Amino acid sequence: MTDHRLSSALFSSDGMMAIFSAKDTVQCMLDVEAALARALAQEGVIPAQSVTAIANACRADQIDIQLLAHDARQSGNLAIPLVKQLTAKVAAVDAQAARHVHWGATSQDIIDTGLVLQLCQAIDLITSELAELADALAAHAHRHRATPMIGRTWMQHALPITFGLKAAGWLDAILRHQERLVIVRKNVSVLQFGGAAGSLASLGDKGLAVSQALAHELQLTLPAIPWHTHRDRIAEVGTALGLLTGTLGKIARDISLHAQTEIAELSESSSQGRGGSSTMPHKRNPVGCAAILATAHRVPALVSTLLSCMVQEHERALGGWQAEWDTLPEIIQLSSGALQQLRDVIQGMTVHAERMRSNIDMTHGLVMAESVSIALSNHLGRAAAHELVEAACAQAIATDKSLFDILQADKHVSSLISRDELQKLVDPVNYLGQAETFVDRVLTEHRHRKH
Repeated sequence: MTDHRLSSALFSSDGMMAIFSAKDTVQCMLDVEAALARALAQEGVIPAQSVTAIANACRADQIDIQLLAHDARQSGNLAIPLVKQLTAKVAAVDAQAARHVHWGATSQDIIDTGLVLQLCQAIDLITSELAELADALAAHAHRHRATPMIGRTWMQHALPITFGLKAAGWLDAILRHQERLVIVRKNVSVLQFGGAAGSLASLGDKGLAVSQALAHELQLTLPAIPWHTHRDRIAEVGTALGLLTGTLGKIARDISLHAQTEIAELSESSSQGRGGSSTMPHKRNPVGCAAILATAHRVPALVSTLLSCMVQEHERALGGWQAEWDTLPEIIQLSSGALQQLRDVIQGMTVHAERMRSNIDMTHGLVMAESVSIALSNHLGRAAAHELVEAACAQAIATDKSLFDILQADKHVSSLISRDELQKLVDPVNYLGQAETFVDRVLTEHRHRKH
């Protein structure tokens, strides 16, 4: 059975593809079945001697996965044909034990709890990769804390900032995602065990005790009540990862814009074979950013599917639950792939500080107009100063001169501001505001989180 498409390696990670492979998906469900047998035996519901035969048969390599997929078409889910195969495997060695396979559970108990086990692994992997990305971003923020570059608003030159400030902004967002994932993992690490209609009636007065034992076996939290048709936990995972991919996409968009030929302030790693064109030898395309942005375009629609799946019928859903099965794993794999791509991009990214400075200077000081306007406001008032500097900017553009030269030649301005003071006002490194302080604040938060 083919688990993934040819393009999967571009849009996922090896670790996440393994977690959601057909074999591992089946194994997680079998782990639940084995744990259920142990919990039932602990509470005296089934004979203790049945556990060994059941547990020994709960191995994915003993399951015909092709047949499982085929039979799921008729049964409507994977658990029914899985239990059928498992029961047959157990019966081959212990007919009595086979009678106790899947005792007290319903298909959704096995499928949901198996998914929870996968989600715990997946969130742990993403958490680890997020930490690596955060470290790489922190390194850039620290190294370029004071490296001046032009800030851009509405795609136009605005005011000088530092590249450290931009990197710190990226890092700050990643720190928030780390916080969210801690909460999400806690919320989703819960057992699903309710039996046919959520009451565990088939286990009589042993239902809660078996639930507690099963949760302990699987190292999951026992919820106050089964949650078959209350899907907020599942939707929360997808939504959190949708937010994450949005941030990854924003960072990738920034980097790809900075990598444009006309800007050339950042570039992805140019390792052998990376980013080349099939026809143009000079090209070095931002392929990592492209993969991340593709994911950022795909995930929101998948998240909306999960949110729509929350509206479910009575005690067991008809269509909504089933729609989650492929949707959530796809969100997780795409998110993990984008995260791995961005980690690699940031770790290998080249920062062209000289180009950043030359881009600040390309408008011949126009980006320092606010600095001069504020200084003149002390003498003329805000409106008059703004009008004066705005006219000077227009004159500088029309005559292809620097803003400094236009203002210095203006007798009114020179009577209010000395030449030395004006030179300071149009120097970008003197108008970085609290950029370095903000960088330090984010780096401090990053250090605290690591420890």
